[in-house]
Amino acid sequence: MITTSNIYTKCGMVGVSHFPWGHMKSTVKTKWVYSCLPAFTSINNFAGQRFIYKTSSEVLFERESNAVTDGRLQNFPVSSYETAMEKISSLITRQRRGEKPPISNKLEIMSLYLKILGLDEDINKLNIIHVAGTKGKGSTCIFCEAILRECGFRTGVFTSPHLIDVRERFRIDGIDISEDKFLQYFWDCWNRLEENTTEQLSMPPLFLFLTILAFKIFISEQVDAAIIEVGLGGKEDSTNVIKEPTVCGITSLGMDHTEILGDTLGQIASHKAGIFKPKVPAFTVPQPPEAMDVILERAKELMVPLEVTEPFDCKQMKGLELGLSGDHQFYNAALAVSLSRCWLQRTGNWGKKYQKDSNLPDEFIRGLSTAHFSGRAQIVYDSSPNSDCSEILSKNCGGELIFYLDGAHSPESMETCAKWFSNAVKRYEISSHSSFEVENAEESLENGHFLHESKTLEQLEKSFRRILLFNCLDVRNPHILLPRLVNTCASSVISSDLHGIDLSWQFNLQRIWEKITHGKEMTTLLEKDFKIDNKEILPPHEFLYDDASSGCHSHNYLARSAVIPSLPLTIKWLRDCVRDHPSTRLQVLVTGSLHLVGDVLKLLKR
Repeated sequence: MITTSNIYTKCGMVGVSHFPWGHMKSTVKTKWVYSCLPAFTSINNFAGQRFIYKTSSEVLFERESNAVTDGRLQNFPVSSYETAMEKISSLITRQRRGEKPPISNKLEIMSLYLKILGLDEDINKLNIIHVAGTKGKGSTCIFCEAILRECGFRTGVFTSPHLIDVRERFRIDGIDISEDKFLQYFWDCWNRLEENTTEQLSMPPLFLFLTILAFKIFISEQVDAAIIEVGLGGKEDSTNVIKEPTVCGITSLGMDHTEILGDTLGQIASHKAGIFKPKVPAFTVPQPPEAMDVILERAKELMVPLEVTEPFDCKQMKGLELGLSGDHQFYNAALAVSLSRCWLQRTGNWGKKYQKDSNLPDEFIRGLSTAHFSGRAQIVYDSSPNSDCSEILSKNCGGELIFYLDGAHSPESMETCAKWFSNAVKRYEISSHSSFEVENAEESLENGHFLHESKTLEQLEKSFRRILLFNCLDVRNPHILLPRLVNTCASSVISSDLHGIDLSWQFNLQRIWEKITHGKEMTTLLEKDFKIDNKEILPPHEFLYDDASSGCHSHNYLARSAVIPSLPLTIKWLRDCVRDHPSTRLQVLVTGSLHLVGDVLKLLKR
């Protein structure tokens, strides 16, 4: 769904199709495999699929990998990785989100799996930072990992979900685990678990298996610090098999996964505080009173030393910026600093180096400034095959098509995303204004005249168009999510993944967007007239540039929105718009789903 608007500079929104589980039953036989959640975009036009990996030929670069700790690495055939992905896909349970999990005694079963692999005792030897929360837990883990790595420790971090390759979930010393190492540990776990399956104990579901694999990797790689992100909730999450963490953290809490965790902040906080262990220090950020009361009560019950961190003071960075963008990262960074300092203290490493210095150590500053987490407040300057820019991710490209990607998917995170995007585009436009004025002033002086500033700004104002590429799961409420983006991007585009599929979800998002921006219901049901083979399936490029007040609409697009049947087609359409209108810069916000963000990144990096 692409939409445009007259607010400040015109904007667009692209909403990508969502497929409920019923649409996941593809009849297409393919080597690509599914991830644990239904896909909303498909790179190769297979309905409802999300790819869990990329083939060797698609890997753009590989950093060097260390040898496995026992000094032995098997030589796996090329097809071994594909086979491993097929095995992983077999663990995906066809369960609608919100339904009761197939395993009720998850932690008990996890313990059995770990015992089979001989990992049950070794887990307690890992120095673990365990992090739960609604928003920012992944970013906090990444900050912690970067800090401790800069302090000279061997680190392992487990996060979810992945965006392109399942190996992203397992980082050793800040680098995704290599394919060879992944296969070594994967097959060891898989074969031993498969050999011990019974009628009472089947192979573990996907996330349980990946959690087990993370423990296997970190134990085998002999990491000094293991940073573990909770998958869902905390109390009943598979990662909560950890009995003796070094320190625990809870990031900002909000209303998410309410169908599982409860529909009040108190109930949600109860799940998150479930990772607390007796007398193990814990840290959290400022929380709503209802949530904080529950956290404090749980800490008191377990005699947990609990500290509430204040937002990070950027003055401590000595002129550098946080590696992860957005004002919300100041809370995550402060929490990471507290967790890392506590980890160093409890492992006996703080006093050796930092006890006499009250300032933020240089190693902490380097870690905070170099942390990187794809798909979270990430800016990508597109370098399409037709572009003269050779660097896809370089900020020096000055590209005309810029993607702002953030996997926000809750009401609170959507507001945070909108604020980040608004600030980011304003900074870019101010920078462009300054550059434009200097260049034109020099040119004008050479020609013996000077261009008035107001005219320069007016021209620049017309050169920027903001577009929203959006998607959300059908269990989320777009009536709550979309209004938070209206003042930032008041135009929209919704795209789907496969010709011929049901586009009702896309048209539903379009109706909601149009009602928000127009203040009234759409007067026509455009989906009835929608034909995949229609020559007008794509809106004309003028859709982004014409005055939205004209209210014109045709088939799949209106004044502020349009439906496009595939994500690759949407990206191509955007690139064509920029190519045919060289004076225009499109700023595309991609949000609502980390799966959407991952698929867009894969398209941009091809």
